[in-house]
Amino acid sequence: MFLIGAAIVFTAFFLNVALGAFADAAVLGDVGEMLVLSCASVLFVVAILRKEADRSENDDSR
Repeated sequence: MFLIGAAIVFTAFFLNVALGAFADAAVLGDVGEMLVLSCASVLFVVAILRKEADRSENDDSR
């Protein structure tokens, strides 16, 4: 769930950068880009930490 959210938010960031580079029509400014990329990073870290917790839980139960 969190990994899908991170992918969606990162795709929004990438599309904004691509629009700014090729069409000179970026929707977000510098601060907006920073917030979107930070959100994608946080979602990715949460997804990885949950995956590690699940793996650790499965290893301890044996």
